[in-house]
Amino acid sequence: MNDVKGKTGAVLRETAVLTGAVAIIAAGVFFFLVPSHTSVSSISGLGIVLSNFVPLPLSVITMILNVVLLIIGFFTCGREFGAKTVYTSVLLPMFLGLFEKLFPEFGSMTGSQELDVLCYILVVSIGLSILFNRNASSGGLDIVAKIMNKYLHMELGKAMSLSGMCVALSAALVYDKKTVVLSILGTYFNGIVLDHFIFDNSIKRRVCIITEKEEALRQFILHDLHSGATMYEAIGAYNLEKHNEIITIVDKSEYQKLMNFINREDPKAFVTVYNVSSMQYQPKI
Repeated sequence: MNDVKGKTGAVLRETAVLTGAVAIIAAGVFFFLVPSHTSVSSISGLGIVLSNFVPLPLSVITMILNVVLLIIGFFTCGREFGAKTVYTSVLLPMFLGLFEKLFPEFGSMTGSQELDVLCYILVVSIGLSILFNRNASSGGLDIVAKIMNKYLHMELGKAMSLSGMCVALSAALVYDKKTVVLSILGTYFNGIVLDHFIFDNSIKRRVCIITEKEEALRQFILHDLHSGATMYEAIGAYNLEKHNEIITIVDKSEYQKLMNFINREDPKAFVTVYNVSSMQYQPKI
């Protein structure tokens, strides 16, 4: 019974997080992207352009475009990604539709096309980073970026920029040169900001330590951090003394705990730290 309650609670929490992330994205699209008339790295941006040719609301156009890419993403990125993205892809047009009903004559919040694009980039990147770090997306070009990340090992931000350039260029079909340029620049900087949010949240660090408290450190890594480590014999070039170097890969929170332990137990320890953007391994059972 407790296991069932725990799983139900976890599902509800996950659903709440995904819903909040989609609400952030929808707000960015409606309150900043739509008033700017730009087409920045999203299916919603393409929908804004198509709304000039198709007599349908932006929410309906976004839903139609998402369905096709959603089917592709389900088969290429796995069932978990597909299931979560089904939910978010349906939810995004619903939020857009809600905003259309609540604010039917909404104009620019900032009064500046450039500021609208900047605010859109910042707001949407937060929502997208939450979704990507939970193996989901808001649909559309996010699915394309996820596929490129998986099969081409391309950083998500760069994949978003590359796939979004075609969408950005579509603004040339309807709008003036300034809007096209803003669409292209917005797409480029959207990828950079998105990479910053994702990389900062998912970055791991490779920490190499030589310490006199070797056994205590080893025990701390294994039993307190519940992480793994590798030990190498290292020989100092100055006096040819032999030491064991302990190497471990930790995430952001584990890194803080590890450094606190080292500073407390052996402040004179020799420590080097490297950023790790990705890793592949077979976990122990």
